[in-house]
Amino acid sequence: MLDSSTATPAFELASIDVAFGGIVALDGVSLDVRPGEVLGVIGPNGAGKTTLFNVACGLVRPQSGTITRNGDILRNLKPHRLPALGMSRTLQGLGLFDRMTVLDNVMIGADRTARTGFFAGLLGLPSSSKDDATVRAEALATLEQLRIGEYALRLPPSLPYAVRKRVALARALVSKPSLVLLDEPASGLSSDEMDELSTLIRSLAVGHASVMLVEHHMDLVMSVCDRIVVLDFGKVIAQGTPDDIRENPAVLDAYLGRDVTHDN
Repeated sequence: MLDSSTATPAFELASIDVAFGGIVALDGVSLDVRPGEVLGVIGPNGAGKTTLFNVACGLVRPQSGTITRNGDILRNLKPHRLPALGMSRTLQGLGLFDRMTVLDNVMIGADRTARTGFFAGLLGLPSSSKDDATVRAEALATLEQLRIGEYALRLPPSLPYAVRKRVALARALVSKPSLVLLDEPASGLSSDEMDELSTLIRSLAVGHASVMLVEHHMDLVMSVCDRIVVLDFGKVIAQGTPDDIRENPAVLDAYLGRDVTHDN
């Protein structure tokens, strides 16, 4: 992690309130992601993690509070604006297009780096062959980085689940975002695959990207995160380093139990 204690946060949510009808999903939630940091967000089912993630991605508009990117307040954040802000996200589900090749799926994520865009090519609009070649090269390089280049011309349904997870991650990384939002990336992965995921997430931080990770696999969270924010019933009940969270009585009672070194 970079020495970012005094730096402007890469991303910040301040006093976020969200209610659906009479149900309060988030109650005054504040957190920040610092440059080059991996921030974990954890909590029991119903704690508000998904809602928080959707606020961060522009899918849910809070009733009150502010969202800030590199010190600038985002007044109307929408999912389609994320790439222009240097942000990308993965979905809790894969979100891949089954009838498009792995390469084409990843090229969609590179769209912001092209002058005319991959979708222009799909729609038969005028585009630059140089742009197409650049996007293709970036997508192939990202697939190779994640060691799935051999599947570039395959269709997602023909691949093992773990490979499809990497394809979804490649699509999020191909635009070289400076902030990556990961929504339960370890779901469905084996222990060895989670170890590889942990190494990849740490490599993003080493490369000076920031990561916000919503995850329920405690082994992964404790091993990869610089700081952790804990939600319960829509409120932040604790935040700090993994060691702080391990020893926090409120967290132990609300979520983790008395042994956080292994998943139950």
